Amino acid sequence: MHYYSKKQTSDLNLKKINIQVNNIQFEMFSGSGVFSKKKIDKGTALLLKKPIIKNEQKILDLGCGIGIVGIYIKKVFPKTNIFLSDINQRAIYLSKKNLELNKLKGKVVNSDGFEKIDELFDVILFNPPQLAGKDVCFRLIKESFEHLNKDGFLELVARHNKGGKSLSAKMNGVFGNVKDLVKGSGYRVYFSQKKIV
Repeated sequence: MHYYSKKQTSDLNLKKINIQVNNIQFEMFSGSGVFSKKKIDKGTALLLKKPIIKNEQKILDLGCGIGIVGIYIKKVFPKTNIFLSDINQRAIYLSKKNLELNKLKGKVVNSDGFEKIDELFDVILFNPPQLAGKDVCFRLIKESFEHLNKDGFLELVARHNKGGKSLSAKMNGVFGNVKDLVKGSGYRVYFSQKKIV
């Protein structure tokens, strides 16, 4: 089973791991059948290096895995309203446990993309499941545009030379703009804003 499958059949093997993002450390529950189960991956770490976020905003951690992005954002920007979503039921279970563990509040939704999400957001943060294929990633970029408030934006991380260029081009096609926010270890964070004239 892939981490982007809805239901996992392997034993959970629940354990705690230590996460360090920038200068913030926190504990999280992890287990088998989820993305990057042992540590924070390089792409997610880069996505969280310089996120463009303000307090009071409504933020979606799309494809949240165990919830690292959403939990970090809530710790650094405590007045944000965070939503975490994933197709993977086990990821959702762990995200809920991790919000409790870190004494944080957020909404967690088990959803294939935006299937069960009808809210609009100010910011969507996304480390796309490139192994799931380009069509899935392209669909989620298009749906992200549809679920952003006016002037809201999508921040997406990918390996530039391993599919990232095409995702950046798709963002430019959907949003009419794209720029690189930060680069590192072969990854880039692409940024597009929903500008409605």
